[in-house]
Amino acid sequence: MTIRTLQQVIPSVPTSDGAGVKLRRSLGSQRGLYVDPFLMLDEFSTDNPDDYIAGFPSHPHRGFETVTYVLEGDLEHRDSLGNHGYLHAGDTQWMTAASGVLHKEGPSAAAQQTGSRTHGLQLWVNLPAALKMADPAYQDLRSDENARDERPGATVRVIAGGLFGMTGPGRTRTPISYAHITLDADAAVSTGLPAGHVVLAYPMTGGFRIGDIQVDEGTLAVIEGDELTITGVASHSEVIVLTGQPIGEPVARYGPFVMNTDEEIQQAFIDFDHGRFGTPTD
Repeated sequence: MTIRTLQQVIPSVPTSDGAGVKLRRSLGSQRGLYVDPFLMLDEFSTDNPDDYIAGFPSHPHRGFETVTYVLEGDLEHRDSLGNHGYLHAGDTQWMTAASGVLHKEGPSAAAQQTGSRTHGLQLWVNLPAALKMADPAYQDLRSDENARDERPGATVRVIAGGLFGMTGPGRTRTPISYAHITLDADAAVSTGLPAGHVVLAYPMTGGFRIGDIQVDEGTLAVIEGDELTITGVASHSEVIVLTGQPIGEPVARYGPFVMNTDEEIQQAFIDFDHGRFGTPTD
């Protein structure tokens, strides 16, 4: 068995998206910067309502999944399939855009009124060619559904896949695992990892150490090996661990569409222009 070691670090960079939402982007911050099957990773974290209040008005997606996980705050989602839900701390919205969906998301009315802090992540997971034009789907995963274990100085939650001896509730099309670890300083947790998967770790607050190498807040770590031990380096660290089975297919991406060829991207724009993604959300 090979202990996981740090292969690469990808700093997150400030950017904005939607109607001016301020965020930090690691994967996807440059053209072609992704780790198959993960396409983009955004962190939204602010105490200033002006940074996020306008949210993400109705927009299309095709060819992949969006996974939104909330650490703090209250978000609202609507889509052209008729799905409508609210996300609170520890909740996950898992939207399989596949053949196409329109959706909007942003702070709930209550959050807008109170100006409460918002903190979370959105991950884009690619789909293989065989599933890119499948029917869209939606999962609304509540915090109390997550697999959870308390360990000395640590709390481990598994949202999808199998990690740390637990299996999360999320249904995955592309095989991935998604875990959230809370660590005290010098507390450590270990896990075996799925064979053949790439492994990423991202500290949303605090930081962590792998061996003698420290990874600071807001930096994405790409890790290699087949066993992972993460140690906290701050009094309170929140770390996301992701694993995914590479798809190994060509990636053609433009804006909200991710397909295998440029011709398929052009067709996505044609279908969107002709209203084939459904009725825009209110």
